[in-house]
Amino acid sequence: MEILRMKTILAIARKEWNNYFSSPQALIFIGVFLAASLLVFFWVETFFARGVAEMRPLFRWMPLLLIFLVAALTMRQWSEEQRSGSLEMLLTLPVPAGQLVAGKFLAVMGLVALALALTLPLTLTVALLGNLDWGPVIGGYIAALLMASAYAAIGLFVSSRTDNQIVALILTALVGGAFYLIGSPLVVDFVSGSTAEFFRALGTGSRFESIERGVIDLRDLVYYVTLALVFLTLNAWSLDRKRWSAGPRSAEYRRAAHLTSGLVALNLIAVNAWMGPLQALRADLTAQREFSLSAATLNLLADLQEPLLIRAYISEKTHPLLAPLTPRVRDLLQEYQIAGRGRVTAEVVDPITDPNLEAEAARTYGIQPTPVQVAGRYEASIINTYFDILVRYGDQSTVLNFRDLIEVEQRRDGTVDVRLRNLEYDLTRAIKKVTSGFRGVESVFAALQQPARLTILVTRQTLPEAFKDVPALMEKVAQELQQKSGGKFEYKVVDPDQPNVTFTRQILAERYGLRPTPVSLFGLESFYLNMLLEIDDKTQPIYPEGEFTESSIRTALESALKRNVGGFLNVIGLWTPPAPPSMFGAPNPNPWQLIREQLSREYTVRDVDLSTGQVPPDVNALLVIGPRNLDDKARYAIDQYLMQGGAVVIAGGNYALMLGFGSPILEPVQSGLAEMLAHYGVRLGSGLVMDPQNEPFPVEVNRNIGGLIVREIQAVNYPFFVDVRPNGMDRASPIVSRLPAVTMNFVSPIEVDEQKNANRKVTLLLRSTDQSWVRNNTNVQPDFQTYPEFGFPVEGERKSRNLAVAIQGSFESFFKGKPSPLQATPTPAPTPAPGATPEPTPTPAPVRPVGATVEQSPDTARLVVIGSADFLNDALLNLSAQLGQQRYLNNLQFMQNVADWTVEELDLLDIRTRGTVTRALRPLTEGERRAWEIANYAVVVAALFAIGLIWQLRQRAEPPMQLAPATVPIRAGDVRAPQKEGR
Repeated sequence: MEILRMKTILAIARKEWNNYFSSPQALIFIGVFLAASLLVFFWVETFFARGVAEMRPLFRWMPLLLIFLVAALTMRQWSEEQRSGSLEMLLTLPVPAGQLVAGKFLAVMGLVALALALTLPLTLTVALLGNLDWGPVIGGYIAALLMASAYAAIGLFVSSRTDNQIVALILTALVGGAFYLIGSPLVVDFVSGSTAEFFRALGTGSRFESIERGVIDLRDLVYYVTLALVFLTLNAWSLDRKRWSAGPRSAEYRRAAHLTSGLVALNLIAVNAWMGPLQALRADLTAQREFSLSAATLNLLADLQEPLLIRAYISEKTHPLLAPLTPRVRDLLQEYQIAGRGRVTAEVVDPITDPNLEAEAARTYGIQPTPVQVAGRYEASIINTYFDILVRYGDQSTVLNFRDLIEVEQRRDGTVDVRLRNLEYDLTRAIKKVTSGFRGVESVFAALQQPARLTILVTRQTLPEAFKDVPALMEKVAQELQQKSGGKFEYKVVDPDQPNVTFTRQILAERYGLRPTPVSLFGLESFYLNMLLEIDDKTQPIYPEGEFTESSIRTALESALKRNVGGFLNVIGLWTPPAPPSMFGAPNPNPWQLIREQLSREYTVRDVDLSTGQVPPDVNALLVIGPRNLDDKARYAIDQYLMQGGAVVIAGGNYALMLGFGSPILEPVQSGLAEMLAHYGVRLGSGLVMDPQNEPFPVEVNRNIGGLIVREIQAVNYPFFVDVRPNGMDRASPIVSRLPAVTMNFVSPIEVDEQKNANRKVTLLLRSTDQSWVRNNTNVQPDFQTYPEFGFPVEGERKSRNLAVAIQGSFESFFKGKPSPLQATPTPAPTPAPGATPEPTPTPAPVRPVGATVEQSPDTARLVVIGSADFLNDALLNLSAQLGQQRYLNNLQFMQNVADWTVEELDLLDIRTRGTVTRALRPLTEGERRAWEIANYAVVVAALFAIGLIWQLRQRAEPPMQLAPATVPIRAGDVRAPQKEGR
């Protein structure tokens, strides 16, 4: 029985397909849809100008484009049947109305599926030009089919109510447009709160927004399916009622049909109401699971020891661009609460409706409303709105305001897109920050798997008088830590000069690189006053900063413990060159603010003074940007920090960008680190790398117009801006594993000494293409008249160059066997005047003994060398952003990943890269862009022509129907000729 029904439905659908393709009607409708799709994609959304490999520009317009396509395909389905009088014949057939409706619905959906399939060449184009995420694309096509099914059901119902095709077309477009507009900002902007959310739940376009991002929500799919079923039910009811008579005999049947249709429609609507609160029924189709809680977040929530509060302060009456973000915030907060298993309280409140709550937010947490301008129907007004999130854990709290949570993208048509930046990363980072601040040293010991062991090395026989009290201070601090450790901290005092000890002078020098300190400059005696901390078979020397005081000793020990345990807010030590004075004498702004802000979101960023010869012990990683004229003390500070097992990042080449009122210029710089880096096995080559694969840059170009030279600004390919793509990255490294591109501006090549790094792990993070070359001339102004291809001459050998490297392993100190730069000649005290009473000289606190140079680092030391500092320059990053590109975010992301790797904080790296990387297109010339666009138009035209040709050939191949000859009944055995007409 089911097979017969299906055959009937397919026969009706086949009949409709034959009707469509018997004329150019279907091809015209589909052709107009495809032409509109391509024009929107390439011209309205400016695909090539955006430079991002994604299909969102097409799917953003799909709710509108499908309205007109489906309205055109459904307008004749029942209207033509009624106009020609064939509907009465159909209704007399022994076929239920539901099967008739299903057959026509299947015919329409077949044509819609064909139209969507013909957009696949566009998808393949994007995939060939960039790293396309196929998950949102597949989900988008599935959801587009379901949305089209809703429009098709609406169109069939409307067509059944009129015998005029034009009327059916207009009414279908109006009804479908109404379902789209009710959830659009044009309507929702005039309401707020729950009413606005209700309208968005009814809109076909607003329901499609999450699908456009790559999230398939079962509630959205059910909405489209139930909307289609409701109108298909109404369509069947509309056809069936044409069979009814008006007499009393069919009154009971009519009432039953009305009641059945109404109950079916109400039940379908009730399904949506029942599924509304079920927020977890969704699938994240993005490749990096950008909209699902990561393992790092789940692990962080599982380790909570105290209750965590996440409270979103969001006004019910807010800016129309912020209102659609509220449901997403609420959904994600609920996921945090579920994952917290009773330890997390997440809520969304409106402080304007509760004065006490508003007063608490302002007084305790400093949360204030933000004035925003809202354009009404007749005038613009200012409203004070809240869009902040409070994260509180114990006595620690932090607040994320709307500037921390959202990002704004300017579109070509002048409108803006406002979306959440990366809400999970922002929330998890805030949770980690407050939990780190709440944890004390007791939590550090609780997290240890094995006891930490401290060895205090003291040669008491040769210890100078100034340091006699220091061992007692070390023991006092160690005893206090031991009491708080719960058996997780042990210490002992060892004199290397005593017999039968574990740490002899020879072992300390050979295994740990610890050399004794001379008692006097020209004496033969030396002494030890050091601390060695062992955690999980890793031993590192501990040096207090500055003077040997109880506070400095405690800070150094606790910082080392926290650094090894993890889970605490890390400290990034940042050194940047002083900003040169302006022409009026005032200092210029520091050009490294963007990277400072980027790192400050996750770490405590602290400026370090390398001229003291020492890096503070609580610094987890040292970042040196643009090193310039560093002296021996600065080199010694960097060297000894690396020798203690620290992580050092050097970002700087042989040239620095100088920006003034004219064109940018490059000036050679002496970093002061070249010799030391060469000692470590890394050398910065001369010149700058130039690559035909580069990021465009607006430059001043001379153009000849009728003999007149005109200077104008054009965005041209600029080989100095090397565009590194995944094929130029080590994808096995977590630093670059998920980055789609990094632009290295004015970068010097890096050479790695394989012999010196034989026993270390070397990772070539970034490399130029094999067509790159090196230029030693500092002229950065292109000359396209002389060199039309690149604007610069191609010089020397063309091959791939290293642009950034990461090295992990044991390093030998640059100052091994050399006197310490901190060794200073004592300044003699001034001779008092005759008869004057000499002033008493205060006893200085003992400082760390000079000359205690660590000569060998443990194998945990990490060194990252990047051949450019200008790739982090604010001016260049802002310039990239002004050109409408998001690639500058990749530069900041790369540096953030480097910081994560150096401090071994890889848990948030996965979350951050999931939400912030830009899937950039590969570099294309203007001719290549035009060729790809024309190719897509040509493929569509060829496909439509081929479909029409195949259908015509198929129809011609069908054998014609044979008519039987007319005969009259005859008796058995009697033969007569056929009767002629009229006889």
